[in-house]
Amino acid sequence: MKKTMLAAALIATAFPMIASAGPVERACLRSDRGAGNAQICSCIQQAADMTLNSSDQHRAAAFFKDPDEAQAMRVSRKSSDSAFWNRYKSFGQAAQAYCG
Repeated sequence: MKKTMLAAALIATAFPMIASAGPVERACLRSDRGAGNAQICSCIQQAADMTLNSSDQHRAAAFFKDPDEAQAMRVSRKSSDSAFWNRYKSFGQAAQAYCG
């Protein structure tokens, strides 16, 4: 059992992208802008991990596929959408500062 745990830990450190690929990173990698730039997509995921909960990350990931959805969210009058948009803006600012 200890050997299995050690092997899993070694794999996770040797291949962090595989072990930690979250919804934002996966969406980024599939997008036109992120394709071929695993380092920036990983960085953006790290910013998402610092600023967004799991549900928000899935909502934000959808914007990579459909940017018009972001605009609809931004202009929505629903308080839940407005609250999400404020968190999303914080994520964007963190990603810009953290990832350059």
